[in-house]
Amino acid sequence: MSGLVLAIDTATPAVTAGVVRRDGSEVKVLGERVTLDARAHAEQLTPNVLGALADAGVAMADLEAVVVGCGPGPFTGLRVGMATAAAYAHALDVPVYGVCSLDAIGIDTLGEALVVTDARRREVYWARYRDGVRVGGPEVCAPADVPDGALTVAGSPDHAALFDLPRLTPTYPTASGLVRAVDWAEGRSGATGESTLRPPEPLVPLYLRRPDAKPRSEQTR
Repeated sequence: MSGLVLAIDTATPAVTAGVVRRDGSEVKVLGERVTLDARAHAEQLTPNVLGALADAGVAMADLEAVVVGCGPGPFTGLRVGMATAAAYAHALDVPVYGVCSLDAIGIDTLGEALVVTDARRREVYWARYRDGVRVGGPEVCAPADVPDGALTVAGSPDHAALFDLPRLTPTYPTASGLVRAVDWAEGRSGATGESTLRPPEPLVPLYLRRPDAKPRSEQTR
């Protein structure tokens, strides 16, 4: 099954939006806009979506699915992307698929690779990959507490530099990586045996830890 997919990610400082044509296992990026600004997720996401659509030469109504990175990432930025993706999917009556944002980076790695992004508080979000397939994580901890075993590192340049490992090119989630990270399992349905996509799972944010802000009742305790 092929179609046009809108890919969104706001789990890192990269505000990513792209339009991808999916044809089976093949993907082609038709338009992509990325803004590196950890404080501009809400301001930049919609302009980036509209810019990617314009670059691709397609209309919003042409989209057949939405893919969004579900983290791990900071609470505010992550909510912006997931809420926007859900709103687009609802308005267009198309499915929305959530993926681990680290997978959108790790899928472009080879061998035993570590992917890290900024978790703030002097910590990193991390996951381990073997030839692009996640085999550990996602987790959050101090860089010194990340388990050994990886031969290379990818992800946030500043945080990848904390590890004494060869650096790989992938740094932030891309539209292509997000779409390829989805499990596009297909089945047969109907009297004609028509091929249909697997229904998406509900979107679940990967926060990995509790928010800094606490309800007043908890502050009292």
